[in-house]
Formats: sequence, structure tokens, C-alpha cells
Amino acid sequence: MDLTYPPEAESFRAEIRAWLEENLPAGWFEPGFTMGESERKLFNQTWNETLFKGGWICAGWPVEYGGKGLSLLQQVVLNEEFAKAGAPMRADFFGDTLVGPTILQWGDEDQKREFIPGILQGKITWCQGFSEPDSGSDLASLKTTAVLDGEEWIVNGQKVWTTQAQHSDYVFLLVRTDPDAPQHAGISYLLVPMRQDGVEIRPIVQVDGSAEFNEVFFTNARCPKGNVIGGVNNGWKVAMTTLGFERGSSSTTGYRRFLKEWQVIVDEAKRLSKNGDPRTRDALIKAWSSCKIMEINGYRALTDALNDTHDAALLGACNKMFWSEAHRATMELALDVLGMEAQVLTGSGGGGVEPATPGRGRGRADYPVSEIQASFFFSRSETIWGGTAEIQRNIIGERALGLPKEPKPQKV
Repeated sequence: MDLTYPPEAESFRAEIRAWLEENLPAGWFEPGFTMGESERKLFNQTWNETLFKGGWICAGWPVEYGGKGLSLLQQVVLNEEFAKAGAPMRADFFGDTLVGPTILQWGDEDQKREFIPGILQGKITWCQGFSEPDSGSDLASLKTTAVLDGEEWIVNGQKVWTTQAQHSDYVFLLVRTDPDAPQHAGISYLLVPMRQDGVEIRPIVQVDGSAEFNEVFFTNARCPKGNVIGGVNNGWKVAMTTLGFERGSSSTTGYRRFLKEWQVIVDEAKRLSKNGDPRTRDALIKAWSSCKIMEINGYRALTDALNDTHDAALLGACNKMFWSEAHRATMELALDVLGMEAQVLTGSGGGGVEPATPGRGRGRADYPVSEIQASFFFSRSETIWGGTAEIQRNIIGERALGLPKEPKPQKV
């Protein structure tokens, strides 16, 4: 792998850093910087507009669709500098990172003109409608249907574990449009409006009181005929594109949030006088080693993408399996360190791992127990979404190692 950056990339890095220093609140880069409630609220209200004016939202998109047309290496440098600064750089993850690039790759010009500007400006919010109660890892067995009725699709069925459904304007939805076709061949990819009578959202409340995930029921919900992305009955190929974006969008920056959490756990161990316990120290060293492996794997993935020397899908499967399981183990360590404190609900963490405007300090005021609890719960889902750890093992075993395919259960 190559750990060096060419001069033009370092020049671009300096440009990004200068922009961040000019546009982030005064004192942002100083140790111990925090914002009051009113300051944080104002920042959250104005930051997306600031990002948009700077051209940093979806900067890798083609210029003709509002992006900067950045190369892959420039996008990596951009992600790295925002991550180092702890500055938010997305208006809406599902829009910016998943459905937006999918529309750019598979959509027609009318679809791009209709949806891309709203995604780019953060004016349309999205959720993902793939998983169903009996169709998770075996996604192709989904049962939600869409039947064409004149100029509209009529959608019926249920999705589950739908993140941010209660706040979304649209869902990019996998539906069965040809019940007589083979499983993978009869699926379509629709952009369905969420704010209509035919859509019912039921939050799934977790033990910490947060409800990031939802059940979504479609009862004769309606979707414009032209909202099929990639063509009718071609949804499986389109969905695989979306999952590819989900699995590989932050090759050299993803490890940073895990390293930040690791430092919080170290601080908690010191506060609770557990840092001298040999078992705790050993577990902390293993967790730190996992973060470094994630960093190295990120550079390996980047080198592969730039040189096209390996199968990126196989490398992505390896990385996804490793980081998701490592993070779950680290958050189990965090709860072990906190002991009984981890069993007391101190507030809803909201299901995320990073506050919208992270402070620069590392004390408990910047990362309360509720955030550790929320990260613990979220880590349980990370070995599922984007491809379960079990599925990743099958991919690696069969496609990378050449092992026989897993035998399918025999029908009785």
C-alpha cells in the first residue's frame, strides 16, 4: 500500500484546512472548546448552508450536477480534514452518500433534475426501505409489492429497522414488481414519498429510550410511475450499487470515531481507577490495536481503489466484517469499565455515536454515559446493516478463498 500523498493532494489539504479555520466558530480548534446550547443550536441551523456555499456537500459529484467533480483522492483528503477538525460535512447521510450517487449512476435526466438539487442543498431527507421482518440477510425474498395503476405505483407491505423514517420526506424502496420472475429479477427500486396517508410509521423504542429505528407499513401508498430508478425489475442491481456506497465511503477516516471512543473509555477507566487492572489494560490495548488495523485497512482499500489492483468488493467485505465486530467488542468493554453506571439511563443518546457538533475536550461533560450507552446499542446493529457479518464471511470464503458454497437447507 502507499501511505504518501502527491504534492497536489497536500496543496488541496491546505485549502480545505484554511476554509475550515475561516468558517468554523472562533476557538473551534483550541483545546477544551465547547459551545453553549444557544450557540450549538445556531450552528446546527446554519452549518449546512455554509457547507453548501463552500461547495463541500457532495463535492465528488460532477460539476454539472452541483458538485466540484473531485477525484477519489481529493474526496479522501476532504474527508480526512473534516474528520480531523471534528466538523460535520453531510446534510443527510442517506441522501448524500447512498441514494444521491445511486440516482447519478442509474437515474435518467428528469430524475436527476428533480431530486439531485434537493439532496445537494439538504432540503430533502431520506430513509432506506430494504429490510423486512422475514427478509434481512436474504433480501431478495422481500414481499413488499408495487402494482402499476395508470401513472402511479400502488405499494403494499412492511419494512423494518428503517432509520430516520419519522423525519424523512422520501424512502428509496425495494419492492416486488413481478411476482412470477425469479427472486432477484422481479424487484424494482422506487423513490416513494413518505408524507402520505398510505404510510404508517411505528418507532421501535430501545431500552435507552431512543427510537432511531422504525417499522414502516405501506397500505395502498402511491408513488409516481417515473420514480423507478434503473428500470422496472432491475432493482437488485441498483440496490447493490447503493450497498456498495454504504460499505466503502470513508476508507481512511472511519477509524477516527472509534479511536475517539477508545480515548473516552481510557478516561473512564482512569476516573474509576480501573486503569491498573491487568484485564482492563489488556482489553484496552486490543481495542487500540483494532483501531490501528482499521486505519491500515483503510489505506489498503484506498491504494486498491486508486490502482485497481484487487477485487474491491472482497476487500470491502473483509473490512466491513472486521470493523463492525471490533466496534461491538469495544463497546462491550466500555460497559464493563463503567460497571453499574452503565445500567442507569442518564438520557436518550439518540442512537448515534457522535454529537452533531463535537466539542474539543474529552471529559465526561463532552461525552456523557448516555452517549456511550447509545453507541453500545448502535454497535449491535453495525454487524447487520450493509451486509451481516455472516454474509461477509460467506463472500470471503467463497469468492476470496475458493471454499465450497454453503449448502442450502433441504425442503421437507
